[in-house]
Amino acid sequence: MIRFFKIFSLLPLWLAHGLGWLAGWLVFAFSGVYRRRFLANVRQAGIGWPQWRTAVGEAGKLVAELPRLWLGRPVPVRMEGEHHVQEALARGRGVVFLTPHLGCFEITAQAYAERYGRAGHPLTALFRPPRQLWLRGLVANARNRPGMAMAPTTMAGVKQMIKALKNGHSVGLLPDQVPPQGLGLWVPFFGRDAYTMTLSARLAQQTGATIVLGWGERLSWGRGYCIRFLPFSAVLPADGAQAATLINKAMESLIRVCPGQYLWGYARYKQPRQEL
Repeated sequence: MIRFFKIFSLLPLWLAHGLGWLAGWLVFAFSGVYRRRFLANVRQAGIGWPQWRTAVGEAGKLVAELPRLWLGRPVPVRMEGEHHVQEALARGRGVVFLTPHLGCFEITAQAYAERYGRAGHPLTALFRPPRQLWLRGLVANARNRPGMAMAPTTMAGVKQMIKALKNGHSVGLLPDQVPPQGLGLWVPFFGRDAYTMTLSARLAQQTGATIVLGWGERLSWGRGYCIRFLPFSAVLPADGAQAATLINKAMESLIRVCPGQYLWGYARYKQPRQEL
């Protein structure tokens, strides 16, 4: 499998995305469980066929682009709303970047680390280690790069992120990812209760860090990516459920901007796993 990753990392981005698009539609066509969950999620969000149909192929692109992003040559990236990042960093109290499962969240962290992490503002990103043993080493080597470190979804990882923010650094999370049991609350997401992490709000509240929203849009025909940054203007209340609800609403607003690149097949409403 590692050899397969290395071979795929040599592909031009347009070809990787093309193969991924095909794979996305094949999985949608032949996996009834995946297709039913995908369709249930778009119906729950009130997203119509014209808006979500491209998301089928985009889900395949998400997987197919990983070898290139982890092991291959750099890809074209531009940023919009970059002044929001610069203003947050200038405050010197750390930055919490929140990104939903929208577009290419892998490139969002990489692009920040390349531009700002190397310049003294490193990023610590929360991630769940792969269950496959052969994949763990590959992921660790690919994601741990200059200007970026990874924090596992454990208490040790949480402490690592708090320490980073207290040092004035940045952290990155996917707040629409279902956390382990005990680390979230059931609050609405597109009108239905979903187990939602409280960590993103607590990190900002405990450290005084600034929250910035961001996501990486895939450009057509393998032309690269556009990283879009937006401010988070809401004031987080002390109540955990209310704070998590506000963050969910912020994620919903990002997703509605480009529903055709959201990972609708993700089991957002599943029960949390028991282990931490």
